[in-house]
Amino acid sequence: MSEAASAGGPVDAAASPAPATPRKLDDVLLAMDVVDTLRHREQMVDRELNAEEREESLIRRLREIYSAQGIDVPDRILRDGVAALEEERFVYRPPPNTLSVRLARLYVSRDQWLGAVGWTVGALAASAAAYQFLWAGPRNAEWARMPSDLAAARAQGVDLAQEESVDERFNTLYSEGVRATEAGDRTSARFQLQQMQGLISLLAEEYDVRIVSRPGESTGVFRIPDDVPNARNYYLIVEAVAPGGVLVDVPITSEETQETRRVSKWGQRVTEEAYNRVAADKGDDQIVQNDVLGYKARGVLEPDYAGASPGGAILAW
Repeated sequence: MSEAASAGGPVDAAASPAPATPRKLDDVLLAMDVVDTLRHREQMVDRELNAEEREESLIRRLREIYSAQGIDVPDRILRDGVAALEEERFVYRPPPNTLSVRLARLYVSRDQWLGAVGWTVGALAASAAAYQFLWAGPRNAEWARMPSDLAAARAQGVDLAQEESVDERFNTLYSEGVRATEAGDRTSARFQLQQMQGLISLLAEEYDVRIVSRPGESTGVFRIPDDVPNARNYYLIVEAVAPGGVLVDVPITSEETQETRRVSKWGQRVTEEAYNRVAADKGDDQIVQNDVLGYKARGVLEPDYAGASPGGAILAW
């Protein structure tokens, strides 16, 4: 067996040509470094690119730069770097600002905006839930009940009322409420219902109208009308006292100011005879023995004064 064919012997390179190898990563990195060096020395590049032998001049200058740094760069790498500079091979060009690119950028920067968006969405959801639960839901439920609430209020009022005139008021309020409901007028329908509910509260009340005769408090006053200076209007100071001695607030309208307030004590206008009778009753011992001026029965709107009051009241004296 010949030496060339023996195991471990040398192989003739001409007989077995080596396959082409791809460019090494180190070569690419060196070429990129060459381009970077050229870019950072723009004055040199501009001067040399205008020379006749620009490539050779550039390569010579680059060789000097790298030799000064102790770096051995092959000429093929230097030539590749110069070519890459002219071809702008390593220049970054941003992609077109398409929708997909914008969405990708938005996704990449999600850490910057996702928390704020999440908080905003949560706040909006909580606000919507609160609006629905605390306002829209109850309001819609109230509107859905409106026809039945109007009918129930009329039935309750008519059942309580002992006077036909009051029944007629309930029927009128009910009819107006139904018309408002059919027209979608929530404000008017609610007003008619509230009016009926207010009348029901008045009808349900029961109390005595008692004359005040406590020490230090006025029992009666009189007024001289501005337009009739020779006349006098007489008032007894009274209270609304429910069974059990509890004071109740009732709606009273002042004939002097036309103001209406709910009060437990007011000045009730009476005849001169009734005024003098109470004055005489209190004169002997400063106590009004017959202190019940009127009575408000259940089912009626106004107290019955048995002719002692011509009507009218005051809220200040």
